[in-house]
Amino acid sequence: MSQSSRRNFLKHSAQTTAALASVPYWSWSEQTLAASSQDRMKIGCIGLGGMGTGDAHDHNRFGDIVAVCDVDANHRERARNDERIGKGKAQSVEDYRKVLDNKEIEVVSIVTPDHWHTKIAIEALQAGKHVFCQKPLTLTLAENLAIRAACKANPKLVFLIGTQQRSDRGLFMRAVNLVHQGLLGDIKKITCGINGSPTGGPFAKAAPPANLNWDMWLGQSPKVDYIQQRCHNDFRWWYEYSGGKFTDWGAHHIDIALWATKMTEQGSGPVEIDGTDCKHPVEMKDGNTLSDDRFNTSNDFNIVHKFDNGMEIHVTSRGDNGLLIEGSKGRIFVNRERITGKPIEEQWDKDVYGDEQLQALYKGKPHEGHKANFYRCIREGGLPVSDVYSHLQTMNLCHLSAISGRLARKIRWNAATEKIEGDEVAASMQARAQRAGFEIPKVG
Repeated sequence: MSQSSRRNFLKHSAQTTAALASVPYWSWSEQTLAASSQDRMKIGCIGLGGMGTGDAHDHNRFGDIVAVCDVDANHRERARNDERIGKGKAQSVEDYRKVLDNKEIEVVSIVTPDHWHTKIAIEALQAGKHVFCQKPLTLTLAENLAIRAACKANPKLVFLIGTQQRSDRGLFMRAVNLVHQGLLGDIKKITCGINGSPTGGPFAKAAPPANLNWDMWLGQSPKVDYIQQRCHNDFRWWYEYSGGKFTDWGAHHIDIALWATKMTEQGSGPVEIDGTDCKHPVEMKDGNTLSDDRFNTSNDFNIVHKFDNGMEIHVTSRGDNGLLIEGSKGRIFVNRERITGKPIEEQWDKDVYGDEQLQALYKGKPHEGHKANFYRCIREGGLPVSDVYSHLQTMNLCHLSAISGRLARKIRWNAATEKIEGDEVAASMQARAQRAGFEIPKVG
């Protein structure tokens, strides 16, 4: 299956909503928010590439965007003059710290490259801002601990992750509910098809374009020569800035697998991760690439996570993109285009999937759009549907997939202590050195 774009996903969600008219649906007073300027949040948007622009358009429905920030001058000026973002009036800055220093701003939207997420998010919480951040939230296992500590230190601030599959009631929420209701029996195996990273290179090194602050873009990562394919649309295919498909599609599908099996609490997780069946497009030594001019994340893999209850989660580049959930009573397949299997054809859930179940999945809140849930939680309190704590459990599996795959061997994970055990090299990959001047704040 070709990778569905975010636009197609949102289009499908709207179609699904219409198709499920028989399921009660709560609407919220977005019109009221739009009409009352006194009630509209003041928002700062940090990172305004393609995804950041789309997210900013969504935020604009709930508040006034008073600041736009990007290290690419072209991005921020386009956003400033966009009638659905800055409207020609928003503050335009290169340094995100000016957004956090703005006392007027109540909410920040962080849609930067992945290696910047944790630092900005922690500093935003410390500045008293509610946070929306795109997935994947972290670059390393150590960053998971830092983010959790910062959120626990600021319990009144709402933090939503951009894993929008958690709001699709016709596909992913329905799949999760089928498992929660016990209709598939004991879950034996979940296969998360997440595709492989693209391959490419060698790429030419060049001087950075005048509109881009390359040193700031690099942030905590090592200082290297500018390569166009390291930046903007292609940064995820370099371990220096992301985790390839492990943290890209993995942040979505592994999240659904853990949500369905109720493995989202701190202390839960696999005991062994087998990365022996993992290939890379570049030569690797001790988990590190020996090339600096080509994509280096894995293009072909099947990583197996084994749990102490006998369940396995396979994270693979092979087969269809989506989740195959196999239980003792039945199995289903779900992705952004369809949900199939005998339990769906025979509507096993027809009497146990309605308003009560939807509200339970939404942590007691009415089901509505992903960002509507965020702003509701800001006003009413409570955790959003895609909360930071459950997302960090997903990120544990994403990063463990990458570490075991980079080393091409099995590793042991202690979910209680959140440490890799019995492998010094693998354990050393739980954290990374941060470039001077771009360190992530220590919390607690």
